[in-house]
Amino acid sequence: MTQHLTVEIQRLPHAEGLALPAYQTAHAAGLDLLAAVPGDKPLVMQPGQRALIPTGLMIAVPPGFEAQVRPRSGLALKHGVTVLNSPGTVDADYRGEVSVLLINHGDAPFTIQRGERIAQLVIAAVAQANLVAVTSLSSTDRGSGGFGSTGR
Repeated sequence: MTQHLTVEIQRLPHAEGLALPAYQTAHAAGLDLLAAVPGDKPLVMQPGQRALIPTGLMIAVPPGFEAQVRPRSGLALKHGVTVLNSPGTVDADYRGEVSVLLINHGDAPFTIQRGERIAQLVIAAVAQANLVAVTSLSSTDRGSGGFGSTGR
């Protein structure tokens, strides 16, 4: 069952005329974020280049939740463009503009036009942990096996 949550969103002047983030299907987990770059100045990302892309939006994530900025699979597959710090976290007490840190891992320049879907925003519940220092931890079958310890 899908949980519904109210999240306040504010559009900044440089996002005027752009649609608010929206789910593209009935059961989608992520809302599409759009690039709020100037219409007359698309951003060209060269291979290997990273860029912070404005969305022109500020959000008020409720306490106990976070907004995760995640890549769009189509951009990654077709162009090698992805979110560099994936997933990026928007904390419940952050009130600045949501921006997307993209990187072009592709082999060709990639142009970001105004209104282009550049990332997804997923609202997720979070828990804050109370850390307790101990002298030893309980044992498990896995133990301290790390990277690659459970398969190839």
